[in-house]
Amino acid sequence: MQIRGLSAFPITPSDAGGRIDTDALQRLLARLAAAGVDSVGLLGSTGSYPYFSRAERGRAVAAAAECLGGRATLLVGVGALRTDAAVELARDARQAGAAAGLLAPVSYAPLRDDEVFEHFRAVAETGLPLCIYNNPGTTHFTFSPDLVGRLSGLPNVVAVKNPAPPPADAPAVLAELRERAEPGFSVGFSVDWHAGAALLAGADAWYSVIAGIYPATALRLARAAQAGDAAETQRLDRMLEPLWRLFRTHSSYRVVHLAAALAGIPNAVPPRPVLPLSGAARQEVEQALGALALD
Repeated sequence: MQIRGLSAFPITPSDAGGRIDTDALQRLLARLAAAGVDSVGLLGSTGSYPYFSRAERGRAVAAAAECLGGRATLLVGVGALRTDAAVELARDARQAGAAAGLLAPVSYAPLRDDEVFEHFRAVAETGLPLCIYNNPGTTHFTFSPDLVGRLSGLPNVVAVKNPAPPPADAPAVLAELRERAEPGFSVGFSVDWHAGAALLAGADAWYSVIAGIYPATALRLARAAQAGDAAETQRLDRMLEPLWRLFRTHSSYRVVHLAAALAGIPNAVPPRPVLPLSGAARQEVEQALGALALD
């Protein structure tokens, strides 16, 4: 199991009662597959995975597998507060057609490294290949390079999704992770405004928020970086700076939900208690997206 290239993370359209709008979800996914993204990160953080029941998450995976039909690798968020719940979600995802699981150590109590290791060991035993979902801003747990290396030795733990560091630090961060991890282990990065530099440094994958709604734009940046074209990568990155600024100011989560709504996707509002952008913030996003004309 290899995770490479551009991984697009869409929102999960849903109604106020937490029921996923699978028709709207498939509209989003069909757009991603048609653009040619390498994989889809369903029910990631952008996809609001902690807000949905096991049954709804199962419906989403089944709808995604049907829509994608193997045109893009399907990665599915299987994070849950309890280890047994994460095991059940991983089994569900595998049975429904997911190629890999995205596992974040979601917890109320702060976790220790050994607890996270045992959590991953249990979920990996389902047979679903796992990507380590390092998202400290959400989970309040940070994977050290040593823990990533230790986890990479477990059967079925095949990749890491790490927050991308500032561009100048990307080569050193990537080298340290590769030094600790097993051969063939995929090292990828999120944080869209730093991801181009990480790909230029040799990262295997970009786990992208923007690709979940503007896949063609994200693909141009990803392919330039994968080809080692630093000038084009930096040009595209500069062009996208107004969007990156919105992400940093209002959070990519809120901005991309509004972007999906503006693109005509039904039920494209974040689940409560998160409120959609409104007032001056909404106007700022609308104006910036209109000027950028992304695809």
